[in-house]
Amino acid sequence: MEAFHPSITFPFSYTFTTTSSGLGGIAENINTSSPSPWMDSRIWSKLPHRLLDRVIAFLPPPAFFRARCVCKRWYALLFSNTFLELYLQVSPRRHWFLFFKHKSLKSSYIYRNNNIGGSHGDNNRAGTNCEGYLFDPYELAWYRLSFALLPSGFSPASSSGGLICWVSDEAGPKTLILCNPIVGSLTQLPPTLRSRLFPSIGLNVSPSSIDVTVAGDDLISPYAVKNLTAESFHIDGGGFFSLWGTNSSLPRLCSFESGQMVHVQGKFYCMNYSPFSVLAYDVAGNNWWKIKAPMRRFLRSPSLVESRGKLLLVAAVEKSKLNVPKSLRLWGLQACGTTWIEMERMPQQLYVQFAELENGNGFHCVSHGEFLTIMIPGSDKALLFDMCRKRWQWIPPCPYVHAGIDGDLHGFAYEPQLATPVTGLLDQLTTIPYQPFTG
Repeated sequence: MEAFHPSITFPFSYTFTTTSSGLGGIAENINTSSPSPWMDSRIWSKLPHRLLDRVIAFLPPPAFFRARCVCKRWYALLFSNTFLELYLQVSPRRHWFLFFKHKSLKSSYIYRNNNIGGSHGDNNRAGTNCEGYLFDPYELAWYRLSFALLPSGFSPASSSGGLICWVSDEAGPKTLILCNPIVGSLTQLPPTLRSRLFPSIGLNVSPSSIDVTVAGDDLISPYAVKNLTAESFHIDGGGFFSLWGTNSSLPRLCSFESGQMVHVQGKFYCMNYSPFSVLAYDVAGNNWWKIKAPMRRFLRSPSLVESRGKLLLVAAVEKSKLNVPKSLRLWGLQACGTTWIEMERMPQQLYVQFAELENGNGFHCVSHGEFLTIMIPGSDKALLFDMCRKRWQWIPPCPYVHAGIDGDLHGFAYEPQLATPVTGLLDQLTTIPYQPFTG
């Protein structure tokens, strides 16, 4: 096997740095005192390439990119269609998370009358590569990931199928970019038809289709917004596409504050505020409706998350006038679509510690598979809940972020993928005129 030549450079910048702590992490213990008979080169050097490729396909991304330094053939696997097809078939699903440094745009945004030049902060950001922080909940390990440079003035809004959706910050028709940060690919969608300020974004990516819904914050004048409409984008492998041509009216008196939708079994869900309720959108039926939230008069910082095909609502409960202890609870929406069942409650002793750190400032939740993470703004503290094992634990702080200086971490459910072939469908749009139709 030919040794890896150091003059060959990576096509993109990958910086996978692991951390270990007493709470977890990846420990790399290498014993070089005596070679193991199980690693005898006379045996492993004769292993067929197809079996080696199958083993490599099971590696998590950090280990895969380290393995690419072994030889030219392993380095080239990322560009091999045969290997990528095998990878998509056999690679296990990894319920990881991807975090970005985030500062609220709503609190500092001043309408700039379509000045696309951006602020000084945007110009500064344009000079460096984007950076995210992968979190492995199985090993409690953090990885720093640098990926392709995005245009200035974009913020992460949603995730699905190994892709992160970035949306333009400027008021007006929204431009969306789908990014695979593992391989550094960028794919731009056609701009939306309606002008908006900070809409809620829903993304669902399957192996053969892409669905995006943009809702709310309609610009009715240069200085006023109102939640009036939603527009949807769809493309699939069967040749059907709708370029923001499917429009729908939102329920009256709805308020999108979270800015992010959750996709569960063909429907998008998002929180509605004042009063608390849940807004649901049926993608196939193109209609919206409201669902009553449990204990809505006593909720604080409610969040919607998806877990193993179910919609969950996570919120603090505070009954100040009743003799009920404050708590953090999880409810699951039942199959009927209107009833909530309490599924879990944070242990009271842990909630006392959590409430002292959170101090009434709110918290952010994101779920993936069996894991739920709860981030406390303005702090490097976060909780991880394993729903299968019913286990709560504190997450080691991300070593690449300084709490209170770099801003808070904004998290997304993320399944690392070396390839997302469904984005190839968007390449077909370059030869199709953007003529929407009304669905």
